[in-house]
Amino acid sequence: MSEYQYYEFAAIDRPLTPQQQAELRSRSTRATITASSFINEYHWGDLKGDPLDWMRRYFDAHVYYANWGSCCLLLRLPRATLEKAVLDAFVLPAERGSAFSASATDEHWILDWSDWDEEGTGDCERFWDEESQRWMARLLPLRDELLRGDTRPLYLGWLARLCKGELDDAAMEPPVPPGLQTLSGAQQALVEYLLIDPDWLEAAAEASEPLSASDETAPALDAWLAAQTPETLRAALRLLLEGRGAQAEREVRRRFLDWQRERQPAVAAPPRRRVADIAVLRQGAAQRRLERERQAREAEEARLRAERQRSLERLANDADAAWAGIDRTLQRGSGAAYDQALQSLRALAEALAQAGRERELRSGLARLQQSHGRRGAWVKRLIAAGLVEK
Repeated sequence: MSEYQYYEFAAIDRPLTPQQQAELRSRSTRATITASSFINEYHWGDLKGDPLDWMRRYFDAHVYYANWGSCCLLLRLPRATLEKAVLDAFVLPAERGSAFSASATDEHWILDWSDWDEEGTGDCERFWDEESQRWMARLLPLRDELLRGDTRPLYLGWLARLCKGELDDAAMEPPVPPGLQTLSGAQQALVEYLLIDPDWLEAAAEASEPLSASDETAPALDAWLAAQTPETLRAALRLLLEGRGAQAEREVRRRFLDWQRERQPAVAAPPRRRVADIAVLRQGAAQRRLERERQAREAEEARLRAERQRSLERLANDADAAWAGIDRTLQRGSGAAYDQALQSLRALAEALAQAGRERELRSGLARLQQSHGRRGAWVKRLIAAGLVEK
């Protein structure tokens, strides 16, 4: 298998300047470079640069995958998006090269979801199908989700570490976000991208509360808006008019959540689980998955049997046309024609047997033998198929 690597970078918060595009062009003459992206494929050689360095300097998102199974997703977020203590619960202890890690600049967090399969032993089919070059489009919404305070992508990163064997049985689970049982499209894409074990995911999701419905939060939103000063609302509108909509949403959402937490009754946090505790639940999840697969397999087999039965009924009802078609095929006198005729005859024999019309089958075979019994190659096929005696 020839080597193949795919690199894509995206600039979201601000476009690349002409100078920055020129700097990137100096690293590659073949890449597609625009004010918002850098895309290149390599069948030999490699990127002349460090993706993490490029994320610090130029980009907000990066997707990489190779045909031997390695893949990486990098997202850059403003530092204000995540408190260090919140992030640490999902990434510590971890270093770059872990299935999920984070690094910091003065202004940003750079989150890294990776699966480095340098031995080429993993499943890489997801990087070869017709959807393979849409991974950026599928995964990029994770960045907006994180900006809105959704920590499910962080938890999935921790779960990827668990699946890769980075955590021992005594390791403590990070805070479980709501909504693990109803992942977004981008979150489900991350599960597929990192090959997160569905049994671990189902076991972890047992402790996850459902997401709040929008109609449940509407009264709280109205009450919070009514309490805001004109200056606070004006500041948010100013950010919107200045083209900093993501920052405006982030700050407004943070104020609302702080206000909401202050007014909610204190509720004891659910006990945190150890990896060993989740492993016990995983055994049950695996058993349920196997049972679902068995039921689905049996249902599919039943559907195929019923479909086959209906097909044979139609064939038996049109037996005269089927016999005539077999006769015309045999008149061509070639090996391919004999094979085609035998396939049709087998289906017709099954259809007539199902209808209890074996006598009709025998008489039809006799007519065929009268017309084509001197075709030695055809007769040999009939004998081998057990349709006539030697």
